Amino acid sequence: MKFRDKMIEAMKEHARGHIAKHKMNVEVYFRNAAGIGGESNADVLEAIEKELDIVARYDDQIQMLDKYLESSSKEKQLLNEEELDLDNAGGC
Repeated sequence: MKFRDKMIEAMKEHARGHIAKHKMNVEVYFRNAAGIGGESNADVLEAIEKELDIVARYDDQIQMLDKYLESSSKEKQLLNEEELDLDNAGGC
């Protein structure tokens, strides 16, 4: 695995770790609404919203890495497949 691919994978793992952490926070709020001080339900819902916003941010990062910064080995494979298709198309 190339260094670039290792960096991309490390970024994805970092994001996945944060997603797991903030999903667990939401689960805690679902199971124990008093978990944030027991004031009002609106505060619990607002806290859950904030946690979900964080999950969405990290999920977006993973999607952007996959979409725009794919591993270089995948790009080479696609280029090789395109070259084969062009070679085969000329021989017909």
